[in-house]
Amino acid sequence: MSPNRRYRLRWVDVFTERALAGNPLAVVLEADGLSPARMQAIARETNLSETTFVLPATSAGNAARVRIFTPHMELPFAGHPTVGTGWVLLDEGIVAEDAGSFVLEEGVGPVPVRVDRSGPTQRLWMTHPPVKYGEVLDERRDIATALGLSTEHLARDVPIQVVTTGVPFLYVALTDARAVDAAVSSREALTSVLDAHGLPPVFLFAAVGENRLYSRMFGPHSATRITEDPATGSASGPLGAFAVRYGLIARAAEVPIVSEQGTKMGRQSFVRIRLIYADLADDPNRIEVGGSVVPVMTAELAVTDDPDSTITS
Repeated sequence: MSPNRRYRLRWVDVFTERALAGNPLAVVLEADGLSPARMQAIARETNLSETTFVLPATSAGNAARVRIFTPHMELPFAGHPTVGTGWVLLDEGIVAEDAGSFVLEEGVGPVPVRVDRSGPTQRLWMTHPPVKYGEVLDERRDIATALGLSTEHLARDVPIQVVTTGVPFLYVALTDARAVDAAVSSREALTSVLDAHGLPPVFLFAAVGENRLYSRMFGPHSATRITEDPATGSASGPLGAFAVRYGLIARAAEVPIVSEQGTKMGRQSFVRIRLIYADLADDPNRIEVGGSVVPVMTAELAVTDDPDSTITS
């Protein structure tokens, strides 16, 4: 057994302006000495919804390559890991402190990150890939029942549909915030109704005011195995486009939206969404998701690497 190598680990809370709220993230720096199997094991150890690993960029001019792991699998793209890792790179000086933007390399390709210092709190904004609309599910009663609800809780004239900008989610619009809070996350129930549709995580939400949404994300049945996520940036970009497409948010040339998520589970988060529409087209030609980041902990990780290991789920 080779001796332990030591890696700096930063722990931050994302999509919040106060510690111990938002969505926690562990960021392992200078992780090029770790095999994918060790990355997966470390993600299981932190047991957060995601842990990221910072590697040297493969293209000149990009800030870093970032690999994203849940406790059970690697993801090609995710929101709070992108925003949180970007903040850590700025805080560590890996990205120049006065940088206005930079690019992270993720599984979906290059992800631009914009730094907004115009307000009292610095916010980072990530640009999503183009939105794609997928399957519409007709089993409205079955889906409502699987969520512990009835069809009366479903928003009228809004389809239940799979939408993605890199990671597919099933969007379920509900009547109000009380219906969102009343929903339950059940692996067995959601598996039974979504198995034939590829088991996408479920993103349920309600419009609660002008350009404001109240949201939750359930994924115990999906490959992520996340019972509930406090803040889901990869789902929030498509959420904004979906809400505008079906009239829950008014369309304009620029649409700012705030999605409150994680409140029911005691991790209140505020995910900011910005949509740009060219000539009021059906779909936005630019989708950004942003928020604030709060540092929580700096640690030293001591592990050995095993290059012959393989990831098991």
